[in-house]
Amino acid sequence: MKDGSAFLNDNAQRIVDGMIGDAERLRVAVSRGPLGECLIDAGANAVGGVEAGLRMAEAAMGGLGGVSAFMDRGSEKWPFTIEVRSSQPVLACLASQYAGWNLSGQDYFAMGSGPARALARVEPLFEALSYRDTASSAVLILETAQPPPRAIVEKVGKATGLAPEKLTFLYAPTQSLAGGVQIVSRSLEVALHKTNDLKFPLENIVDGVGVAPIPAPHPDFLTAMGRTNDAIIYGGSVQLFVKGSAKAARELAEQLPSRASRDYGQPFAEIFKRFKGDFYAIDPLLFSPAEVIVTAIETGDTFRAGGRDLKMLERSLG
Repeated sequence: MKDGSAFLNDNAQRIVDGMIGDAERLRVAVSRGPLGECLIDAGANAVGGVEAGLRMAEAAMGGLGGVSAFMDRGSEKWPFTIEVRSSQPVLACLASQYAGWNLSGQDYFAMGSGPARALARVEPLFEALSYRDTASSAVLILETAQPPPRAIVEKVGKATGLAPEKLTFLYAPTQSLAGGVQIVSRSLEVALHKTNDLKFPLENIVDGVGVAPIPAPHPDFLTAMGRTNDAIIYGGSVQLFVKGSAKAARELAEQLPSRASRDYGQPFAEIFKRFKGDFYAIDPLLFSPAEVIVTAIETGDTFRAGGRDLKMLERSLG
């Protein structure tokens, strides 16, 4: 895809404009920060909700993904489910949705996701992505209860080449309903990120869809973080449609599920505690869906691996 042809930030800006227009219905709070930046609180002091989380997820994907919630009657204990799909999954998930921009500073901690990343291109991941966005405004999603401080806004402005008043920050903590929904909407994204780690050619990924249950929110951050991760690690299902040989598709299917990780087998909150809160000490191959289906579109073969772990979901989601 040619640079700028997907217009990730322009797409996200339209979603943001819709959220601003529907702010009362979505129960989000819209304001301007001290530098003129647009702030949308979707779950910190604002009530927010599922619909606000769905809009956040669509903005995070730069408008190149469809995100919806439905009741899966085949899942008795956790029927409320998020489905995310994209016909441009590499751009939607890796160039936009992946939370890869470290925006921590002093007492503030946040990982940035969303299409502003494709303007800044400060992460090593973009060495594998030729896409370069062009836009007059930018959107960033933050998993936090606090709006970004002045220094972070200035950092994002400098990296994207935009004035603060052209920046929109959508934020909600993991403990909120909207925050949980937008995190669980990353089932396809974690599959794409692990696919890249496995050195599968990104240009061979044609389409994708993922589902994961929505866990109940929890006021404790560690518990809430554990539940949102476990919803994907032990309850997520993803199907990828790829070009290339059946052999390559089969090998991808075998390596993608979370159970291929050395750290598989405990609720994420317990794993996090075991590594003394060092997120980067956890095996990165754990962050992937429980069940994977890979279809080789040029041969017609489909390969399946992994499976939902109901016992682990019971321990984590309750």
